[in-house]
Amino acid sequence: MNLEKFRGVIPAFYACYDEQGNVSEEATKELGNHLYNKKVKGLYVGGSSGECIYQTLEERKETLRIVAENLRGKLTLIAHVGAPSTRDSVILAQYAAELGYDALSAIPPIYFKLPENSVYNYWSKIMDATDLPFIIYNIPQTTGFDLSISLLQKLRNNPKVIGVKNSSMPVMDIERFKAAAGENFIVFNGPDEQFVAGRLIGADGAIGGTYGVMPELFLYADEFVKTNDFVHAREIQTKINDIIISLCSLEGSMYAAIKAILALQGVSIGGVREPLENIHEGDLEAIHQIKNQIDEAIAHYGKVLA
Repeated sequence: MNLEKFRGVIPAFYACYDEQGNVSEEATKELGNHLYNKKVKGLYVGGSSGECIYQTLEERKETLRIVAENLRGKLTLIAHVGAPSTRDSVILAQYAAELGYDALSAIPPIYFKLPENSVYNYWSKIMDATDLPFIIYNIPQTTGFDLSISLLQKLRNNPKVIGVKNSSMPVMDIERFKAAAGENFIVFNGPDEQFVAGRLIGADGAIGGTYGVMPELFLYADEFVKTNDFVHAREIQTKINDIIISLCSLEGSMYAAIKAILALQGVSIGGVREPLENIHEGDLEAIHQIKNQIDEAIAHYGKVLA
């Protein structure tokens, strides 16, 4: 299949709540439109940034529905359908297919330490449930499961497997997965802190959790890589990493800080779902400072590219 629609900057979509902490249709549409107007390639819906493990099956389906009805055909839409049980994952996969998503993706099952064969069967049953292409999600630092080259090659025997969202920290994994999977296969850079390095070593595109609060910086970074402007590529990665470190240094969770900054940018999508920590009063000054960091970096590198 033509994989061009998967090559580019794809923000991981945030969970959007109302004042009561329920999934908000209005806020979900607002965030989707905001990112569409930033000219990103697509959206990765229902993953870690979507707080999927803290939502019910119906809440996850609601978010998938709202995003699809609002942006289907406008952006590449990837549905993350990983759930604790194979049964729930299959239900989400079939629902995403009905909604017209472009591809499915899933982390391996969490909590129980499963052998490779169980993980292979889990992903295979998700793929068997629809005709959609599938993107493996490798994030060993949170799932405890590290995708091996042998399992990747076994999965590649299924023509529905078109890529891997690689969020392991060793950037070499991107090169190894790319080399092992062969042609017509997409490797996405996962860790936002190594966006430039991931692209240089072979990533075709990127999916990340901080893109939504500063999509311009990742789009600029991607342009610097494409034009072989490695001086500015390194510079902007440093700015991005400074911002990420600041986002992770608060009492509230990174996602709570991101949502607070989005609110300052005019996009209100609520707080985070417990046990994630919402922002504390002591975080407020730092949040304004981080917003200024983002604004200044966008202004500076926008002029560089002008």
